[in-house]
Amino acid sequence: MNKKERLLELIRKNTVRGKIRLSSGRISDYYIDCRMVSLDPEGATLIAEILFDMLKNEDMDAVGGPTLSAVPIITALAVVSYQRGRPIPVFIIRKEKKRYGRRKVIEGLLEKNSRVVIVDDVATTGNSLINAINVVREEGCEVKRVVVIVDREESARDRLREMGYKLESIFNVREILK
Repeated sequence: MNKKERLLELIRKNTVRGKIRLSSGRISDYYIDCRMVSLDPEGATLIAEILFDMLKNEDMDAVGGPTLSAVPIITALAVVSYQRGRPIPVFIIRKEKKRYGRRKVIEGLLEKNSRVVIVDDVATTGNSLINAINVVREEGCEVKRVVVIVDREESARDRLREMGYKLESIFNVREILK
């Protein structure tokens, strides 16, 4: 079994069937719980290794994504990239600016004019990805790619395309629900 097949197995194991409310507020017949996978040592490593292979030749300065969903993903990616000899700096995008300290909305290793890749666990409507892209662009950075573990194949892809971005995914919902 290769890495992608094993990751698919873990994601399927953590997909819940039945009526469940999504972050968009919509009710769905299933919930893909990628956090259970990205917080698991094996799952985090598999995600990071697959993402590293996807991104290792990208002309970029950093990879980041929205809190909380992207945190385990980018942390594992930072470790794997270092171990593979091509360290990739990472950053986290807060939901809102801190009200204390340095009052930042972005935490981590991101400099102005950086070329970045935005990652997240699951794309449904694209709201969290769009917010992340807008925050990063406001900081003067260029978004090169947008990658998720699972695309639910709802409105995220079209909304991102309208903004000029292609949504890439390791898996689509059809592969998960097979």
